[in-house]
Amino acid sequence: MEINTIISLFGQKESMELLRLSVVYVHLLACCVAIGLVFASDVEMVKGLLKGRGASGHDNDHMSKLQKSVSNALIFLWLTGAAVIGIDYLEKGMSYFANPKLQAKIIIVVLLTFNGMLLHRFVLPALLKAGSLLDLQVGVRMFALFSGALSGVSWLYAAMLGVGRPLAWKYSLTELLIAYPVMILLGFALMVALTQWARKREVSEPAQSHSWALAGIPAH
Repeated sequence: MEINTIISLFGQKESMELLRLSVVYVHLLACCVAIGLVFASDVEMVKGLLKGRGASGHDNDHMSKLQKSVSNALIFLWLTGAAVIGIDYLEKGMSYFANPKLQAKIIIVVLLTFNGMLLHRFVLPALLKAGSLLDLQVGVRMFALFSGALSGVSWLYAAMLGVGRPLAWKYSLTELLIAYPVMILLGFALMVALTQWARKREVSEPAQSHSWALAGIPAH
């Protein structure tokens, strides 16, 4: 009887481990897809700002599909993450929730979700209406840049915490998150500097073209 019980428990443990591995795999895929989409979108935006206004416009269909894809990936991230937490809770009990690394991941994903709602509700419609990041009003543009920096940093930071198993129980919540706001502010500052440079260039180019025209030099 005891042998049968041990075999049953061992088989149950193996099944739970296999289930957890499958859920973590889907969780990882969702995270990779979202990071890839966000990174590709950010690269395109930066390239557009560097090339000029003519290349900084946004394709409405592309933006809508991108937003939908990232939203779906975030939903999968929540579902699979909740499943992993549930499986680990069954094994470790309430003490599992005292893990600072788990708390840090939950905080970042909550912020990421709330930020995504704001992007979808306010930033995306304004961007589609203006046609270009440079054409947004100053307040809306600053909010869009901050939300974009928060989104990009959050995805990367959450992924780092997800794969950083050695970080579990080794550092406090404050220590794990101390670099998070710094990276967001740095990303925001860099994007503000880039957009300011792009706007100044857009203002100077028409004046330069006008001067060439007066001098009889064709503008290219």
